[in-house]
Amino acid sequence: MPANSSLSSSEPQAKSSPVEGLSVPVRLKVFSWSSIVLAILQSACTAVIAISGVRVAIGLSALAAAAGIHAPARGFHQDAIRIPMMLAALLGSLLNLFVIWRIRKLRRNPASQWRQKAVPAAKLRGENYQIALSLATLALLAAEWVTHPIVHRVP
Repeated sequence: MPANSSLSSSEPQAKSSPVEGLSVPVRLKVFSWSSIVLAILQSACTAVIAISGVRVAIGLSALAAAAGIHAPARGFHQDAIRIPMMLAALLGSLLNLFVIWRIRKLRRNPASQWRQKAVPAAKLRGENYQIALSLATLALLAAEWVTHPIVHRVP
């Protein structure tokens, strides 16, 4: 029996990580599922931006329904419907502005500059359009809040 064989059996063996024990297909499967989960989390931002257009349409239809009416509010424009819709539009608009602010702040972060590509002009135009829609929604909400008691002669 060689002398080296007794030395190698007494040496402590290096601990292996849990990933090293997995086969290649299992590693790829774990990697695939983690990628899918992260993609779903990142799509939340896209959903917020897509929903904002619906919110603006609802606000504009409420404004159109209220224009020129000098009678007490009934139906679609009654307070039970109008106030929750205004709150939903307010929260959605503020959330939209927050998300775009956060996106732009993360883009400017020095730690992320190494992995950033130039943002396409179409994407920047889309973000600017969303900001304009959110600000228009806030302006329309303020106008509705101020003019509703005047138009409907509510004390």
